[in-house]
Amino acid sequence: AFVAAWSVACAVQGKATIVIPEGAYLLGPTIFKGPCNGIMVMQVIGQLLASTHLEAYNQYWLHFQYINGLVISGGGRFNGQGASAWPYNQCKKTQDCKPLPMNLVFSFVMNAAIKSISSIDNMFFHIHIFGSRNITFDSIKISAPGDSPNTDGIHIANSANIQVSNSVIGTGDDCISIGPGCTNLTIFRVLCGPGHGISIGSLGKNAGEKDVIGLYVSKCNLTGTTNGLRIKTLQSSPSTLKASHFRFEQIIMNNVYNPIIIDQNYCPSANCPKR
Repeated sequence: AFVAAWSVACAVQGKATIVIPEGAYLLGPTIFKGPCNGIMVMQVIGQLLASTHLEAYNQYWLHFQYINGLVISGGGRFNGQGASAWPYNQCKKTQDCKPLPMNLVFSFVMNAAIKSISSIDNMFFHIHIFGSRNITFDSIKISAPGDSPNTDGIHIANSANIQVSNSVIGTGDDCISIGPGCTNLTIFRVLCGPGHGISIGSLGKNAGEKDVIGLYVSKCNLTGTTNGLRIKTLQSSPSTLKASHFRFEQIIMNNVYNPIIIDQNYCPSANCPKR
């Protein structure tokens, strides 16, 4: 029903709106694919529940791709129901693990506004942005237990002009993580904790990674996090890249173990060789 509604709305000339009303709706992995003929609006009022059948997933739960003009709002909730999946996460033990599915993925999306929604108890990353431009995330609430593995709040990679503002993020991993190939990112008025703070990286995992240039972080509050502001690059990296033009200001930290950390010998698993 969701894919059918999307297909009809996507074909409409001009702005089209899909409304998910009050109630709880169980949904397996789903792709919302463009290009569409106008701006797509998804108003989520109710709660979407991810299927707990792991064999049905690839790398995502809800995947928005190839869309120019997207609005997601409504105050609703995306519930990843991750507690049943977390015991199967092997990524802390081996770098060759199979990642669990991410809650919301935005691939090759342009000119989007994601606002006033919640993502809770995801199996892996809450929100993942890749190859996208001109997206704002405002008034987002992200929540998972502090000991839930790899539950990054928002991960951004190979994207430009992304802004996260007025949001509350508490997870078992980075509140916001920034991968390679990013330019002109803004993080403003974000409350982070629990979690691992705001991180650039890990960088250098794969050959050919592109630079990270232009990051502005302002008026953020980090409480009870493992790290505050972190830059991390992998040991024995196959790529050479730059991370530059970063500005951090008016950052408040409370009970943060590593307030500022730059780690150029980062090991994401338990079996890295000693350096």
